Amino acid sequence: LYWRGRYHLFYIFQDPSLPRRGHCWGHASSADLVHWRFHPPALKPGPDVPEEGIFSGCALVTREGIPALVYYGINAGICIAFAEDDDLVRWRRHPANPVIAEPKRGDPAFDVYRVFDPHAWLDGDVYHMILGGLVKPHNVRDTAYLFTSRDLEHWDYQRPFYSPNPNWTDANEDCACPDFFKLGSRHVLMCISHPRGTRYYLGRHHAGTFIPDSHHRLTYPGGASFAPESLLDGMGRRVFWAWAIAQRRPGTDQFATMTLPSVLTATDSGGLMIEPVREIELLRRNPRETAALTLDNDERLFPALAGDCLELRLAIQPRGVRRAGLSVRAAPNRIEETRIVYDAVARTLSIDSSRSSRDSAVFRSFPMATRAEKRDRPVQTAPCALDEDGMLRLTVFLDASMIEVYANDRCKLTGRIYPTLAGSRHTRLFAEGGRAAFSPVHAWDMAPLVYSTHDSPAEGAPLPTRSVVDGDGLK
Repeated sequence: LYWRGRYHLFYIFQDPSLPRRGHCWGHASSADLVHWRFHPPALKPGPDVPEEGIFSGCALVTREGIPALVYYGINAGICIAFAEDDDLVRWRRHPANPVIAEPKRGDPAFDVYRVFDPHAWLDGDVYHMILGGLVKPHNVRDTAYLFTSRDLEHWDYQRPFYSPNPNWTDANEDCACPDFFKLGSRHVLMCISHPRGTRYYLGRHHAGTFIPDSHHRLTYPGGASFAPESLLDGMGRRVFWAWAIAQRRPGTDQFATMTLPSVLTATDSGGLMIEPVREIELLRRNPRETAALTLDNDERLFPALAGDCLELRLAIQPRGVRRAGLSVRAAPNRIEETRIVYDAVARTLSIDSSRSSRDSAVFRSFPMATRAEKRDRPVQTAPCALDEDGMLRLTVFLDASMIEVYANDRCKLTGRIYPTLAGSRHTRLFAEGGRAAFSPVHAWDMAPLVYSTHDSPAEGAPLPTRSVVDGDGLK
């Protein structure tokens, strides 16, 4: 939620001292997406509330101008809480929670709709809420269920919000963590399916029904992007995050993180552009660049590009080559390395993490893959079109175990790579099966984000050397 000049990010964490692994909502906020202040937990289960834990949900501003949280309460249903201060630190639960109760087997509604992950918005004088799930009564294929209300307490079920298309999604895919918004002249329904990760529909919204025109994925086998959420900020940008899952075997340490914030923009051709927010440039330190070069079935090591927390920007002209790209976080003997590969024949972009880590606990699979699909997928591959001038423009972010790759502002890959060796810091460019031209590679070390707590804010920390101004980006 963007509220009074601050970005508020709510996230699920587990408190093992509470029942059912204690799913709670944490809370952090920032004025510039670089300085982050951690607040006390926004929502926790307890003996005086109906839910046993807090799962996914959303935030909105009510008709009266009060921020509200809408969430799925475990073994209860849809619950709502209202902010009691402008810092969004104190929250008061609705006394009628759950405002949409979870139907039990035998209830008339049990085979009609599912009460699960909510997304709510105010349209005119009426509140709308969609609940993600599977098509009832057989729980096969994805859909969401539309409810409406005039007071946030009394909700009327309307209809399925959209119809699934078997040409786009598999029968076992659901619609979870839904996020619905207008972007340009189109509407976007972003969500996950538990077996396949982040995806979105583009389409039209008419009379309470969403008509998808196309379907797109942001997670591919081996990818880490999950549980997307977005907000509209004060500059009119649609800012988007996802949860980067811990790609490790069950029973080992599981530390997830958030992706970098990105901006979503509608294109004239009816697609989406995705690019990192410009505020990330405030983290740049120690700039350097290479000379342009052409490689003919060869590779080149660049010692100046070494690092484990980097931003890299480059362009590749892959005409006449089979594969071209770069390897990052590489050890001198290459026993560890991660390859970013453009396949000019297949027109795909991949993160090949088959040698990223010597840690045997690393396991890259869909978060809730079926038993048949539960296997390590070390190469993540997405379709990727070149720009009209035949160039592949890449922005790569490396941060410890994280790798995020943006390509031509239309494709984004996210992964966890877990290098174990202190020397796994090197960068190489390569061309395989022909010639590829490389622009100068621009590189920066990335300064760490500045974190503080609610009781000891660090808003005056000296990190930013440039400022963000209304509508004009960085100056």
